Amino acid sequence: MSRPAALMLSLPGRILVGAVSGVGALALLWPFLVASHGPKDGAAPVVLMVLTAVVVALCAVELTSGTMDARGIAVLGILAACGTALRIPSPGVAGIEPVFFLLVLAGRVFGPGFGFALGGVTLLTSALVTGGVGPWLPFQMLAAGWVGMGAGLLPRASGRREVGMLAAYAAVACVAYGTVMNLWFWPTVAGGATSISYVAGAGPMENLVHFVAFDLATSLGFDLPRAVVNGVLIVVVGRPILLALRRSATRTRLVGPPSTSEVVEAP
Repeated sequence: MSRPAALMLSLPGRILVGAVSGVGALALLWPFLVASHGPKDGAAPVVLMVLTAVVVALCAVELTSGTMDARGIAVLGILAACGTALRIPSPGVAGIEPVFFLLVLAGRVFGPGFGFALGGVTLLTSALVTGGVGPWLPFQMLAAGWVGMGAGLLPRASGRREVGMLAAYAAVACVAYGTVMNLWFWPTVAGGATSISYVAGAGPMENLVHFVAFDLATSLGFDLPRAVVNGVLIVVVGRPILLALRRSATRTRLVGPPSTSEVVEAP
């Protein structure tokens, strides 16, 4: 019997995730949308509270709609704990962050809503454990949520094609994560009249050029190792972890049984 692609979000869940993603995108893209200085770091605690409330509300909505039950919440907690453990040895040092390969694989198996919630919960709990709480945390939660959600939206594939697709996605998503994290602090950190500074009152294209230069100059040393580490991890251990996650999902009745092509790869 063919397994459904993944857990599907209910309509209220899709609206909730879409709304917070839209607001988050506006909070990140304001330098290209307005001609003056935008939100300061003082807004970060508010954003953090809103994001945390959204993750809790998303789980509650899916519980009441029947798309997720207490077993799903338990799996979410276990995977978040595993992701937290992966961040303890290297919470972003030199871009070596193996947590993203788990977010991608779990989002692939359990679906976009689960991936979004897992990304937010994992970054929140790992920040509390490693002492990484700061104005950057809500944007880390949002960006990691997008990584997990995107994995759940990828097209169907199986065998080596699936592993290759997930490895490529993880590499691209890790670079995109770094870009998002640059967006939140670039207007305040790159001060002065330089070619990589945010210029209040300048046009969107000028600031976009400045941001690209800033991103390339400051972030590649973190983004490329992150992309390589997570892509290689999926290539090396992706298949057995996908199989284990799918078996767990089937046993807990979160999704239907896997199809033959997902368990045994054709030569």
